[in-house]
Amino acid sequence: MTEADPRRATHLAIEAVWRIESARLIAGLARLVGDIGLAEELAQDAMIVALEQWPQAGVPQNPGAWLMATAKHRAIDLLRRRTRFERKLQELGRTAEIEQAAGGPDLDDRLDDNIRDDLLRLIFTACHPVLPAEARAALTLRMLGGLTTEEIARAFLVAEPTVAQRIVRAKRTLAKHGVRFEMPAPSDMSARLASVLEVVYLIFNEGYSATSGGAWTRPELCEEALRLGRILAGLLSRESEVHGLAALMEIQASRLPARAGSSDEPVLLADQDRRLWDRLLIRRGLEALDRAEAIGGPVGPYVLQAAIAACHARALTPGDTDWPRIAALYRVLAHVWPSPVVELNRAVAVGMASGPAEGLRVVEAVASERALAAYPQLPAVRGDLLARLGRHEEARREFERAASLTRNDRERAVFLTRAAACGPDRTPPS
Repeated sequence: MTEADPRRATHLAIEAVWRIESARLIAGLARLVGDIGLAEELAQDAMIVALEQWPQAGVPQNPGAWLMATAKHRAIDLLRRRTRFERKLQELGRTAEIEQAAGGPDLDDRLDDNIRDDLLRLIFTACHPVLPAEARAALTLRMLGGLTTEEIARAFLVAEPTVAQRIVRAKRTLAKHGVRFEMPAPSDMSARLASVLEVVYLIFNEGYSATSGGAWTRPELCEEALRLGRILAGLLSRESEVHGLAALMEIQASRLPARAGSSDEPVLLADQDRRLWDRLLIRRGLEALDRAEAIGGPVGPYVLQAAIAACHARALTPGDTDWPRIAALYRVLAHVWPSPVVELNRAVAVGMASGPAEGLRVVEAVASERALAAYPQLPAVRGDLLARLGRHEEARREFERAASLTRNDRERAVFLTRAAACGPDRTPPS
């Protein structure tokens, strides 16, 4: 083994530790210094020290604790140097002396407690609704996923400087609006939680169906979203929508092994080999859905979407799918969470449950919505329903339009293949 090999192994170990521990580090430090950007800098300083020392000294037995101690000492030094924090530091010191005299934790221990609350604060701060959705996603992946700017840029197929700017602007915006590193007030919890769930699902969806580029899926983004969803489910165990989102992502992720063929070509739901679906993820998803439903209260959009996904997961073959139930669930979802996209998905379910003509009526009712003007799934759904009605020339034009709208190369190939498969119009005479 060359001298470079152990250094390489140590660097890989440091990267793995950072991915696991970075959220805990940043959360704990942010509570101390009250600034997410500064907390990230302190955590990264600790990583630099690890890169300098661990190749010679070896990886510590508890690397997370080593990083926390290193970053914490730097934070304390920083607080001591900053005049406006002197009073806070003295108060912390006096409180620590009183607690220590009573057998309580010392100052170092105080900085390590409440990890659960710190992670929640970090999640709610990174996903604050004052930030645009793309900035929330980038900041969340950076702070809670431990991803580098390069990894985030590659995942979303944007330039690295663009991601860097989004993260910097997000931190500035939080500072400008005086967003504190704290849990929202009870009156604000619903809106803030909705923002958090939206960001996590945005990350998952980008992994499940990439919006652009040459990859059909980006499983690494799905994995990050699943990890965040599981953290949230553990931290907010009495929130049904949190379990609903976790259930939805677990069940959807179970299909990833079957969503692409041997050459990474897309495989649509009806054509998937369901033996490849991950039964462990399905079981975890169904259990999460059971927990969500057991909590009770008003049914939210993620619980409803998870229930729809569960209908597919329980069907051993496409023919076993309970399409009438799915159509009914979509009707409820459209009432709870009105959206042209939801209506378009309902059209698919109605088309399967009641025939393509009924599905096409639902499509036509939302076809003029501005939100769907450049949405490739609108002509794709219409094309599928028209093809099933035997209106092949119209279907071909719709699939060609879908191909012109999508920015994903793999999806474009699917639409063009379907367009080519549409033969002469064989609509029966009226």
